[in-house]
Amino acid sequence: MPHTEGRRSRVAVVTGGASGIGEAVCRHLAARGHRVAVLDLDGDGADRVAKALRADGAEALAAAADVTDRPALGAAFAEIRSALGPTEILVTSAGLVAFDRFEEITPERWDRLIDVNLTGTFNCCQMALPDMVAARWGRIVTISSSSAQRGSPEMAHYAAAKGGVIVLTKSLARAYAPHGITANSIPPSGIETPMQHRSQAEGNLPASATMAAAIPLGHLGTPDDIAAAAAFLASAEAGFITGQVLGVNGGSVL
Repeated sequence: MPHTEGRRSRVAVVTGGASGIGEAVCRHLAARGHRVAVLDLDGDGADRVAKALRADGAEALAAAADVTDRPALGAAFAEIRSALGPTEILVTSAGLVAFDRFEEITPERWDRLIDVNLTGTFNCCQMALPDMVAARWGRIVTISSSSAQRGSPEMAHYAAAKGGVIVLTKSLARAYAPHGITANSIPPSGIETPMQHRSQAEGNLPASATMAAAIPLGHLGTPDDIAAAAAFLASAEAGFITGQVLGVNGGSVL
């Protein structure tokens, strides 16, 4: 992969990096010359992505960890720090989706959605921020959801968790701006991912053609569309952008 002239190689940690949006983010950051840690609960998937990046000339490492497991996550970040260097870019793409009528959401189901989507993001940010503060430079890009902006009648737990991610991101932006660290969120909508396809197969989302017809641009997006925006927000060029929510949704009205 080419290293773009004039851009510094940074250490980037991408959670949920083994598939979908996270995998695309890994590829885009590697293409910009960054050293990429592919962090995912799916260790085999993380290995596959890291090997593909290395085959293309990038420096990449696979790290298997559950974002809700603080000790395992701490060990993963320590391994990344030892192998690649301190974390300078964090993209939080790890997530869990669920569809339930509100009255049927169990406390256990609620807790699980909050734990993975919101607390997992919190955990990763806490692990990465000390390195960024020490360097007086950092980029945090959280992957939230358009459901957090408009509400979702059968995904109240998921929408609430992702709404928390947006507010957490804005809070981090204000808290860490004096340290040269930016924090922004991307809420995807209408993106063809393995998670979307599983939801369609389970009957929880309409067919892709139906979804595309509701998008002003007339087609669904791809993980690369999200990854391109994430890579920009993680760049030096985006240094005056923080606390923002960048919709990548084909013009969908929220």
